[in-house]
Amino acid sequence: MKPTLLILAAGIGSRYGGIKQMDGIGPNNETIIDYSIYDAIRSGYGKVVFVINEKIEKDFKEIFEKKLSGKIKTDYVIQKTNNIPLEFKLNNERQKPWGTAHAVLVAASVINEPFSVINADDFYGYESFKLLADYLSNIDSVDSNEYCMAGYQLNKVLSENGSVSRGVCEFDKKDNLLDIKEITNIEIKDSEIGYSDQSNNWNPLTGNEIISMNFWGFTPTFFNFLKEYFVEFLENNYNNPKAEFLIPEVINNLLKTSQASTKMIKTNADWFGVTYKEDRNLAVEKLKKLIEIDKYPKSL
Repeated sequence: MKPTLLILAAGIGSRYGGIKQMDGIGPNNETIIDYSIYDAIRSGYGKVVFVINEKIEKDFKEIFEKKLSGKIKTDYVIQKTNNIPLEFKLNNERQKPWGTAHAVLVAASVINEPFSVINADDFYGYESFKLLADYLSNIDSVDSNEYCMAGYQLNKVLSENGSVSRGVCEFDKKDNLLDIKEITNIEIKDSEIGYSDQSNNWNPLTGNEIISMNFWGFTPTFFNFLKEYFVEFLENNYNNPKAEFLIPEVINNLLKTSQASTKMIKTNADWFGVTYKEDRNLAVEKLKKLIEIDKYPKSL
């Protein structure tokens, strides 16, 4: 069966200063999501599911249903702060949803096939979609606990306009993921890539490190693990209004307990994101160049 693409589009974008999921950056006001879905369709995905928030639901559906009608199946789920198990009472200090793993979990009711997860504000490139679609299409069973992720090279996934957080991957000789370590404050300083730790010490990086950019491939078994770990997360973090339930942390737990495996699939695809408002102009220019060399049509 064809895999599904799950797009995490519930974020508000505080650093961006606007709703970047719906910000047109292509020559005909196309969003980054439009390019992701275009690549997904030609890679073999059969459905797209959007995780969105209540504040943008009406406008979001009006924009994307017109574009996608007749091209690919669509579904929508709403990520809310009160999407928690009944035994927990919502902490009134909680202002935003519970993170990327929670965003995936709320889509459990509408996905029954292998699926990929991506961020709405990241441009991942056709090669990555094709690699993961092929992997997911060849999974023997929807009950498999063998997952995958697209691995990008660090020097290709930085912002010129500020520091970023990236998940640095460790893997074995067969490209099986062993661990993801989240490193914050990665930036280019004096032509060198590195990050400042809590003691403000500079730690250089080679730039060749393999990074997870939140482009995953799962089977529906992942939802069962998410349900289990979300209860554990809430038990430990319920009173922390800023705590986030994140995909890499769930993956690390699954790897360490040997409950699942994750194949790291290296990609040389073009990547760029719009973390900061200043990133927008660079994204526009990169899209123009990709269109000029015929990687994408002038109008999707």
